[in-house]
Amino acid sequence: MSVMKRLSGVVQAKANKVLDRVEDPRETLDLSYEKQLEQLQQVRRGVADVATARKRIELQAEQLQASATKLQDQARAALAQNREDLAREALSRRAAVATQLEGLKTQHDQLVAQEDKLVLTTQQLQSRVEAFRTQKETLKASYTAAQAQTKIGEAVSGISESMSDTGMAMQRAQDKIAQMQARAGAVDELLASGALTDLTGSSDPIQAELDKASQSGQVDAELAQLKGQLAAGAPAGALGAAGKPAEAAPEDDKVVDAEPEHDEPAEPAPKTPDPFTLEDKEGES
Repeated sequence: MSVMKRLSGVVQAKANKVLDRVEDPRETLDLSYEKQLEQLQQVRRGVADVATARKRIELQAEQLQASATKLQDQARAALAQNREDLAREALSRRAAVATQLEGLKTQHDQLVAQEDKLVLTTQQLQSRVEAFRTQKETLKASYTAAQAQTKIGEAVSGISESMSDTGMAMQRAQDKIAQMQARAGAVDELLASGALTDLTGSSDPIQAELDKASQSGQVDAELAQLKGQLAAGAPAGALGAAGKPAEAAPEDDKVVDAEPEHDEPAEPAPKTPDPFTLEDKEGES
C-alpha cells in the first residue's frame, strides 16, 4: 500500500512539474475570469427565474382577486333576488378564493425576499468580477513585461534557447575549421618532409625547376671530381667511384704533363651511381 502511495505521489509530482512548465499564468487568469462570468450568469438566471415565479403568482393573485370580486357581486345579486342559498354558495366560494389568495401572498413574499437576496448577491458578484478583471489585466501586463524583459536579458547574455543553439553551432563550426586547418598544416608538413608523395602534380613549377637545377649542379660537381681522380691516378687499394678497387697504372705509362697539348681520350666515365648508394659506399670506405 505504501508503495502505491509513493508511486502515486511521484506521478503527481511529475505531472505538476510538467503542468508548471507548460502553464501560462495569463491563460489561467482568463480561465478564472470566464468561470466567474459563468457564475455571475447563473446567479442572474436564478434572479430571472425567481422574478418569473413571483410574476406568475402575482398574475394568479390578480385572477383570484377578480374571481373573489365577481363572487361578491353575485352574492349581492342573489340576495337582491331573495336567493339566500345562492348568495351563501357565492360567499363560500369567495372564502375559498380568499384562502388561496393568502397562500399566494405567502409564496409571493418568500419569492420577493429570495429575489432581493439574489439581486444583492448578483451586485456583489458583479463587483468582484469587475475587480478581478482589472486585477487580471494588471497581472497579465506585468507578466508580459517580465517575460519580455527575461527574453531580452537571455538574448543579451546568450543563454536563451535559440541563442544557445546558435552559439553551439558557431562553436562546432569553429572547432571544425580549426581541425581542418590543423589537418591541412600537418599534410603540408608531411609533403614537405617527403613522408607523403604529392600524387596530384600540383607542386610549384618554379620550385621544381630550382630543385632540378640544384641536383644537376651537384651531379656536374661530382662528375668533375671523378674525372680529376682518374686523371691524377687513384692510389692503389683505393675504392673507385663505383666502390671497386682502382686498377693499377701500367708500368710503361708515362708521366702526364701538367698541360698536355692534346688530351688523350679518357676512359669512359662510369655510370653515375644513385646518390643514396654513393653515400652508403663512401660511408663504408
